[in-house]
Amino acid sequence: MTCSRNGAWRRLAFVVTTLAILPLCSTSSQAAAKIQHLVSPGGIEAWFVQDATVPLIAMEYAFGGGATQDPADKPGVGNLVADLLDEGSGELDSKTFHERLDRRAIELSFNSTRDYFRGSLRMLKDNRDEAFDLLRMSLTSPHFDPADVERIRAQVMSGLRRDTTSPTSLASRKFLEVAFGDHHPYGRPANGTLESVAKIEVPELKDYVRRVLAKDTLKIAVVGDVDPATLGQLLDKTFGGLPAKASLSPVPDVEPAKPPQRAFIPLDVPQTVVTFGGPGYRRSDPNFMAAYVVNHILGGGGLSSRLYHEVREKRGLAYSVYESLLWMDHSAVFIGNTGTRADRAGETIDAINKEVRRMAEEGPTQKELDEAKSYLKGSQMLALDTSSKLASALLQYQLDRLPIDYIEKRNALVDAVTLDQARNAAQRLWAQGLLTVIVGRAPQAAAQPATAAPPAAN
Repeated sequence: MTCSRNGAWRRLAFVVTTLAILPLCSTSSQAAAKIQHLVSPGGIEAWFVQDATVPLIAMEYAFGGGATQDPADKPGVGNLVADLLDEGSGELDSKTFHERLDRRAIELSFNSTRDYFRGSLRMLKDNRDEAFDLLRMSLTSPHFDPADVERIRAQVMSGLRRDTTSPTSLASRKFLEVAFGDHHPYGRPANGTLESVAKIEVPELKDYVRRVLAKDTLKIAVVGDVDPATLGQLLDKTFGGLPAKASLSPVPDVEPAKPPQRAFIPLDVPQTVVTFGGPGYRRSDPNFMAAYVVNHILGGGGLSSRLYHEVREKRGLAYSVYESLLWMDHSAVFIGNTGTRADRAGETIDAINKEVRRMAEEGPTQKELDEAKSYLKGSQMLALDTSSKLASALLQYQLDRLPIDYIEKRNALVDAVTLDQARNAAQRLWAQGLLTVIVGRAPQAAAQPATAAPPAAN
């Protein structure tokens, strides 16, 4: 293992990339039975699974804030901070810091998502003291040396330049603008723009660290070969020196734009990208699980989904098509994506709209509901089969404000979804139609309703 260099949240579907260290031998239910609510001597809390199957430790943690705490006129500050925290801290310069990580096979990474500033730490059991100490230095005494800042800034801006020619990146960014506008943090690019990143100054990076990295919003999940007493001491040494309270700017709740709406971005690329979506379900919504299950049927079930069958198998319009729920602290959307030939973009959008309308009007069948439940329950064990995956899940459950025994309850919640609940969720999700963003050639196909015929060739 080597130290991973964390990039920006460059795609809408924000998922933290983790290293699958080694499989846990326990099943998900066994893991659930061992989840402890640990409180360190200094009062730092963590969800903890002690597992000595392999001599490894995985920790996931998050501070409230993320990209929502970027200045309105300078999106990308949190992302730049995430890329710089491991570029020298304490008494170590950037080169020495990375040599220490590499020598001990320690993986350390940071990521600024929409609502959270997240971090990951992986290590062999024998290297835990050094790993936690390097993390402590990163969080409490980052250097932000001008040479390092300019080097990382150049890397970030290189990625942003690539994004200007990436249809998927352009579609994702435009979808957020359409859904949330430019007056809410969710409507701004989390990784910044070429203009904003170029203007970020070191005092703004330091101010972000001071305001965001604090103990009162900290959530931690640890899985691995360490006893509770030792872990408590490590957590105190690592996070105990952080400020007690964050100074976060308030973020208002926001309702996504109402469908139907359509936007087009011209780009001379071989394949047209279509991103579509609309208002979704908050994680706290009592009907969330019904929405989660019916969404799996429409577009989240891979080769078995309705959209895949209609768009790929039946019509051969695209290689893949997917759709998923995306919930945030202050809003929620569903979002899908596909790519197709420019001359078949209108046909593809028609097929997607038709299937979405059919699901809204009719809902799923009992057979589809039963099969979706069976898949979602059976996939739970695979979703938690490594220490990294389990730590990530335990952190996400905390961020979603779920109970510590959620793993045990989850399959029963899936099973409890009725056909009427699934149909009601489908109607609420998709009856209004879609927000659609098209990136590619042939702007005439996007300038008119998808059902209209394109103008005749001269």
